[in-house]
Amino acid sequence: MTTNTADVLIARKGISGRRRDPLFWTSVGFLGVVVLVAIFAPFLAPYDPEAIDFAAIWSQPSAAHPLGTDQLGRDLLSRLILGTRESLIGPFLLLVGATILGVTIGIVAAWNGRWIDVLLARITDVMFAFPGLLFVVLVIAVFGEGAATAVVALALAYAPVIAKFTRSIALSELARPYVDAYRVQGVGGATIATRYVVPNMTPALLGYLVVLFGEGLMGLATLSYLGFGAQPPSSEWGLMVQEGQDGIVLGHFGPTLVPGIAIAAVVVAVNIVGVRLAERMGARA
Repeated sequence: MTTNTADVLIARKGISGRRRDPLFWTSVGFLGVVVLVAIFAPFLAPYDPEAIDFAAIWSQPSAAHPLGTDQLGRDLLSRLILGTRESLIGPFLLLVGATILGVTIGIVAAWNGRWIDVLLARITDVMFAFPGLLFVVLVIAVFGEGAATAVVALALAYAPVIAKFTRSIALSELARPYVDAYRVQGVGGATIATRYVVPNMTPALLGYLVVLFGEGLMGLATLSYLGFGAQPPSSEWGLMVQEGQDGIVLGHFGPTLVPGIAIAAVVVAVNIVGVRLAERMGARA
């Protein structure tokens, strides 16, 4: 068997193995269903998630309420479905903001080098060394609690992490011959960065950002649980966990377990997809 034939067989085996990755495709399918639920939530929820029914407080799962009810008699299934939208939109928005800020800082630092690189590196080092949760709480203390403030605070906390990662891959990308070729042709630095460098970096960033999405979801849920994020009567999953914890003492675990399991399932699925994407993109590079 020649070397070329062996390489082809190995490549085919790798592609076949990736296609047969059941854990990856199961996670992708699950996340696809979650996204669809978030999009069509108002049409899927059997009840108004804010409707209070004192006659049905702490109801066990039944035909009328498949997942039971909470301490106010609100249907858990409806609140879980409606909460899917808010629980996904928040991490998405914070990731968009953190990515724009972090990628910009990382590319500027890598492109200019010298004192600008040193200055930006020191700024990101200070922010990176500062405890993330403490920084978020400080921002919330200044600007007030709420879902929007929590998203902005976490976006600022994640930006230095993305900036450091972006700078590392931008340095290797800027060392490639095509960058010098465009410079010789007189193409501006901003044009080269936005049209060529950033698109070429996207595969390396994609898996990393997907994993950060899971961390963002967990972070926002934690802030809501602590009372800093989403506020009642929101059905955000972290707030649902906080509101349902009083029922544990009374033997009613559903109001806490249902949103808690939802958070864990989505975060695990996102991490699996992110890690697999990073491995695949790395193999293609």
